[in-house]
Order: sequence, then structure tokens, then C-alpha cells
Amino acid sequence: MQLIAAADTRWGIGKDGKLLVSIPADMKFFQTTTMHHTVIMGRKTLESFPGQKPLKNRRNIVLTSQKDYSVEGAETVNSVEEALDLVKGTHPDEVFCIGGAQIYRLLLPYCDKALITRIDHVYDADAFMPDLDIDPSWELIQESEEQVFFDLTYHFCTYRRILT
Repeated sequence: MQLIAAADTRWGIGKDGKLLVSIPADMKFFQTTTMHHTVIMGRKTLESFPGQKPLKNRRNIVLTSQKDYSVEGAETVNSVEEALDLVKGTHPDEVFCIGGAQIYRLLLPYCDKALITRIDHVYDADAFMPDLDIDPSWELIQESEEQVFFDLTYHFCTYRRILT
């Protein structure tokens, strides 16, 4: 499984249930990378989407503790084990953990690659993902040239789990 996210300098990913910033090139990268694949997300992430609808042209799996939760166009599970059972047999490069913070923490142990848009800015975030730069089981293996969106600079980074 892969993890995909945009994170600020402190690994902040959101504030009040919304993304910290919307960078068109990052949105396009997310869309093209996950298109026609499986995405696993939490309920709050799904509910942050326009119309609270699942992403088009993807298999949407929603991990939630709410036992009676359902949404048209998505499969709902109540445990990590159920989510993993649903993607059993799917190539790991075709399954993406897309957040939010709690889901990143729960699924990180099952990910072997992380595609992170690192934004060179500190936001007033209230949701954070694990810091892969200080985690000894992860290494940065690729970083794009500096990208610019108005006054923001950012990089597309690829992290890989170190097999021990």
C-alpha cells in the first residue's frame, strides 16, 4: 500500500477538517496518481469532499468506527483488518491511503511507499501525519526540484520503508 499526502514543514495536513492549502499541481498529481485505483480514507476525509461524495473513477473504502455508516459509491469498514481484507490480492501500488491523520497513523505500518508533497511553510494545523523524516524505518529516496505556487515553495517527495 502507498500513502499519499500534502504536509507542511511540521507534517501538518489539515485545519478544521480542511486541507491547509490547495495547490493545483498537487491536486493534479493526487488525481492522476490515484485514478482507477483503490483509495482508503476515514469518514471525516470523505465528508470533506465536495458533496461528501466518494472520488470518481476509484474504488473508495471508508474506514469508520460508526457501525451503521454507509455512503453510496463507497465500501464501509469498521477496522483496519476489514480494510486489508478488501484489498487482499490487489497490487500494493494500486492501493492508496489518503487520510486523514488518524487513518495515516493506523495504516502507516502497512505502507511501503509514501508520496508526500512537502510544503515549505508552517501552517496553523490541527491535524498531523507521522513525521517520516525522523522515523528510522523510512527514508527519502526521491525529491523533485523546487516547485512554486505564488509565494509557496514545495517539493514532491517519495519515501520508502526500509526493510529490516
